[in-house]
Amino acid sequence: MSKFLNVLTASAVAASVLATPVMAEKLGLGRPASDDEIAAWDIDIRPDGQGLPEGSGSVMDGEDLYMDQCSVCHGVFGEAEGRWPVLAGGDGSLSDDRPVKTIGSYWPYLSTVWDYVHRAMPFGDAQSLSNDEVYAITAYLMYLNYLVEDDFVLSKENFLEVRMPNEENFFMDDRADAELVAFAKSEVCMSDCKDNVEITARAAIVDVTPEDADAREARAARLGVDVSEGDEEASATEEEGAEEAAASTTAEGAEQELDMALVAEGEKVFKKCAACHQVGEGAKDRVGPVLNGVMDAPFGHVEGFRYSKGLLDMADEGMVWTEENMAEFLKKPRDYIKRTKMSFAGLRKDEEIAAVIEYLKSFPE
Repeated sequence: MSKFLNVLTASAVAASVLATPVMAEKLGLGRPASDDEIAAWDIDIRPDGQGLPEGSGSVMDGEDLYMDQCSVCHGVFGEAEGRWPVLAGGDGSLSDDRPVKTIGSYWPYLSTVWDYVHRAMPFGDAQSLSNDEVYAITAYLMYLNYLVEDDFVLSKENFLEVRMPNEENFFMDDRADAELVAFAKSEVCMSDCKDNVEITARAAIVDVTPEDADAREARAARLGVDVSEGDEEASATEEEGAEEAAASTTAEGAEQELDMALVAEGEKVFKKCAACHQVGEGAKDRVGPVLNGVMDAPFGHVEGFRYSKGLLDMADEGMVWTEENMAEFLKKPRDYIKRTKMSFAGLRKDEEIAAVIEYLKSFPE
């Protein structure tokens, strides 16, 4: 789609530029656009790289820029804040009932990413980024989607080497030449119409009308969640569970021998995880599950949370979270669990990993 939008934009600009001298001569208004003015509008980037400016940017530089300019809306790891768009994750989800359409899972061309960041970002200060900064942020977005390594540097020269996973599933829209023509030539059916219309699905499936009890139960059944006891009772049960978990954490935490200095360091590092996970009293599932009691627990142990297929397969094998496999997972989540929904790229330092594990150990069930 970006290809057609880019062409449309360029065509519109060209048409306006060509029309200017004619209109000026006919109406006595305006003047021809200067070369600089045309260049200011002519910023579209095409899938074949046409229009790309000189420049380059690394994943590392892009991380700093992203944290400063983008994370407030799109989340620390591209998971999104509030209703802003999710930028990472969703790998293999396009055939699901609720696909997660992100840069990595859905977008067909890298040129769309570069063009959009350059043209419209950051929000409220569009086109304030330099070309090198746009290259760097684009490189980091590729890294968040596991398309490049952390030492990757994106430039005009290697731009086309990065192929998007979903590119082959986009194709030219030929409906004007195929479907519409065939429909125009066919006879319109005016018989065997249905006597009445039946509702086959409800908007609550996508969380639009959660007050509809029947639809909410249908959604819960699809997700494997029990809500049959009603909202008030479920809420009370949830609060009781949180209190019990907090009491258990206090009692059992006293019995454990923890390196409290390492726990304190882990609390700081865990801020990188807090965008998706909660721990402690009153913790609730967010993008990721609650992590209370995760150490020494079976994979996929949080009831009602919709885990990825890859993790559930490992749960079926009887896998349990140990310090060893947790360290391996935190280093490179997607290498350890194939097709995980977790978009976090991983912790780079062994010291950070050890600290986070010690911190998680301080929240037993």
